[in-house]
Amino acid sequence: MDEPKIEDKLNELLKEFDSAGGPQQQKLANLAKQATDNCKRLRKSVDSLQESLDYLRICIKYQLFDLEATRRENKHLKRLLEKKKNGE
Repeated sequence: MDEPKIEDKLNELLKEFDSAGGPQQQKLANLAKQATDNCKRLRKSVDSLQESLDYLRICIKYQLFDLEATRRENKHLKRLLEKKKNGE
């Protein structure tokens, strides 16, 4: 069962608890509301984690790009030093 279906079911339960009577009604309604709130907080946490992972991927890609550029630059500078050394 996916997240929207769970939330829909919880909302249905809340409506049923509001219309039903009895001593346990308020307790069950509170538990259902807590479950709904927890579901929303979990969704926020997952979204935040996904954003962090996306940012981390971008940072890693940049670091790899920078590493390759540094390697190319070092290789080029070594060739220049060798040419200068052999030219003298």
